[in-house]
Amino acid sequence: MSISLKQQQIIKSYLTEKIRNKLNNYNPETHSMPFHYRLLGKNRMALFSFIHSVNTMLGTSIFEKVGELILSNRAQEVKSQYKDLVGYISEKAVICIDTIMRDLKSTRRTPCKFKETKEVIAVAKQGNLGDKIKKRVDIYAKMDDDTEYYFELKSAKPNINEFTGIKKQLLDWVAIRGSISQPIKIKTILAIPYNPYEPEPYQRWTLQGLFDLENEVLVGKEFWDFLGGSNTYEDLLNVFENAGLELYDEIDEKMKNL
Repeated sequence: MSISLKQQQIIKSYLTEKIRNKLNNYNPETHSMPFHYRLLGKNRMALFSFIHSVNTMLGTSIFEKVGELILSNRAQEVKSQYKDLVGYISEKAVICIDTIMRDLKSTRRTPCKFKETKEVIAVAKQGNLGDKIKKRVDIYAKMDDDTEYYFELKSAKPNINEFTGIKKQLLDWVAIRGSISQPIKIKTILAIPYNPYEPEPYQRWTLQGLFDLENEVLVGKEFWDFLGGSNTYEDLLNVFENAGLELYDEIDEKMKNL
């Protein structure tokens, strides 16, 4: 199974619309860079600035929306930039999560997604609930078997401090959701949209000791094929390439006229 031709066309239309909107509203930075302009050329500097802007947009919204579009045919409910994860992190859940994090960092325990999730849910309603909390999730999906997936998308090379924060956040999401209703089937996942080391395996040493690599982390092809089925990653690369070819002359013309 893979993404359908109709889905591919929808994704391509979304990509071209986003880039065209960016082109129509794009103005390069106005401050003077006389040495850069003379060394590299003003058009090249404008193109560099535009590419940087698009790269930021890919990381902050495009990948999330593409994930939503892929899941739309498979999930009961799916939403990118999901803002409705609302609940509590109970007093007992705070202690549980702090203990898990401390034990993982000190290597007193081995990461196990199933066990950690079970421990947090068990105490999600215990003790003082505190104030209600609302969290934003990059992609939320409820599948046909009622399992709820909460994806955190991150750049290709987060540092160790970022990974530590992400791990705690995934546990917090479990606590928040578990505080509202039980029993609940929930999976919180760190997703990295592409592997910068391809064709070599992703260098996951910064993840080791914190994450259950088999059940908690999806990178590049693993992530996209998880969302849409086998060959989704390859299909998606072709969609991005075709969108780029369609936009090539428009981007080139815009840069020439800046």
